[in-house]
Amino acid sequence: MKLGYVSLPGRGATDLLLAGAVARLEARGIALVGTVQTNIERPDRHHCDMDLRLMPAGPAVRISLDRGAGATGCRLDAGVLEQAVLWVSQHLDGAQMLVVNKFGKQEAEGRAFAPVIGEALARGLPVLVGVNGLNLGPFLTFADGLAEPLPGDAAAVADWCLAACAAVAEG
Repeated sequence: MKLGYVSLPGRGATDLLLAGAVARLEARGIALVGTVQTNIERPDRHHCDMDLRLMPAGPAVRISLDRGAGATGCRLDAGVLEQAVLWVSQHLDGAQMLVVNKFGKQEAEGRAFAPVIGEALARGLPVLVGVNGLNLGPFLTFADGLAEPLPGDAAAVADWCLAACAAVAEG
């Protein structure tokens, strides 16, 4: 089982790195399933809008709620996130690898993409996950010693993914 993760400091840094790695993997023809996050800055808001691109060839969905210019609390639209989880879980067949943009609070509580990560690993699929600093501890507990930290470089992450996919193909 191959479970790699990226955890970078800085708002949106992990999302950008994963998007770069995914672009390299898609260019190489790797059949990916999962999510990549795009953050859309809004000058009139403290927080950005968060969109997920669902792979393979799925729609983009907004997972953030607009709670107003002064809002500072949780903005996650848990209902949309659960729909994204369902969509991804229905597309595991035929995939070579699962990418999850973020192991967040929902996953730390055993919800959202946590079961999908477990299912992908049980199927022998390599998994790449983005993790923020707040949830690194819960992620490492969830991974139970299986997780491998990856460098903060999209090319190096893509190389790890290609090697993991090749190892699975070789059996």
